[in-house]
Amino acid sequence: MGPTHTQVQFVKLTMAEKSDRGIYLLGVGLGVCAGFLDVKIGDLPLTALFVLAASMLLGALRPQRPWRWTLTVAAFVPLVQLAAFALLTEKPDRAQIYESFLGFLTGIAGAYGGATARRGLSELFGK
Repeated sequence: MGPTHTQVQFVKLTMAEKSDRGIYLLGVGLGVCAGFLDVKIGDLPLTALFVLAASMLLGALRPQRPWRWTLTVAAFVPLVQLAAFALLTEKPDRAQIYESFLGFLTGIAGAYGGATARRGLSELFGK
């Protein structure tokens, strides 16, 4: 007897998750770079623009569930800020800590914008 419909869906989901590992690693790397920009340069618009571009790229590469790319990239900005506070001599003030969470706003716009652009282009030109 062959595999059931549920088993086939599980195998497809598992294969899709394995193919996304590289994209998740790219997202983590881009998130760490965004956090490094925020800590070393301290320019909020530059960090926000980097998070926007990174999440837009990831949203265009994998348009399914674009919110995950916002979390993957933007979460590392405050995490790197925290690591710099704990491990290095970088001591951010309160405003810098609050600003590090603003990357989520530009990340949402980028991820959904990239996913929408990908879906629109695939609708226009086919896959």
